[in-house]
Amino acid sequence: MNTSYPPPVDKLLTYGDCRKFREWPDYLALGFTHEHVDDLIRMATSEELNWGDSDSLAVWAPVHAWRVLGQLRAAAAIAPLINFLKYVEPDDQWAPLELPQILGMIGPAAIPVLAEFLLNPTNGLYPRTYAGDSLCEIGKWHPEFREACVKHLAAAIKQAENNHPSLNGFILANLLDLKAVEAAPEIKRAFDAEAIDPSIAGDWEDVQIEFGLLEARKTRPTYSVFDSISEDDDWDEDEEMTGGEESQNEVIAPLFHNNRKKRDAAKAKNKKAMAKKSRRQNRKKKKKK
Repeated sequence: MNTSYPPPVDKLLTYGDCRKFREWPDYLALGFTHEHVDDLIRMATSEELNWGDSDSLAVWAPVHAWRVLGQLRAAAAIAPLINFLKYVEPDDQWAPLELPQILGMIGPAAIPVLAEFLLNPTNGLYPRTYAGDSLCEIGKWHPEFREACVKHLAAAIKQAENNHPSLNGFILANLLDLKAVEAAPEIKRAFDAEAIDPSIAGDWEDVQIEFGLLEARKTRPTYSVFDSISEDDDWDEDEEMTGGEESQNEVIAPLFHNNRKKRDAAKAKNKKAMAKKSRRQNRKKKKKK
């Protein structure tokens, strides 16, 4: 694979560990222009760099590259980055959070491609959640296109019974972030069909409260959100919870509709937990064979 890049793209190979940057640098000040887009796309989606030596500086080059593409609002990067979503694992610390932001920055031209990707079950559970997150980001970055993003997210949850319940939970979180009260009928139908995992963004009562359709809960939450916001990534799903599930829920459930940042953290942690569970199940299947 060709890892030779022209200047100033080659600077990104040694630009540094992204964990040491408090804020995104102004990459355009380094001299990046649209003439560098093709090489930046190649770097951002490079298998060799993305899954290279984790102790090397070069492993951070794709992160820098896709940030530059976002700052350039490079529409040419839309299709390659969306295709790259298929290969991003939920326990990746960077791509699941940043690629939706990048696509949000690039903007409305990505909407039809993301909408098609989201509705296609062959793209897999996690990549489809990233597509939903990306539509949500576009709606936030470009408020004039919020309605279009809500329409496509609502279309996805409208076919909730054909989706994984977790996917529907993440789409619900996107609709809540966009304050999409107009999607309430589709959301209600999905809950009536028991097609949404409520541990991700809450249940129908939580949704009504967040949309301003209900003042307070009428019933106790029956779902567990402990997995989603646990600070212990190695928590065993079979481990007993102290205090009982109901008392945990009484304290934790309101976080979903009172604090978007906590819900975003819960979404990210839930995806990681799902990935772990999937890997454990795969290992068990292999042992049985």
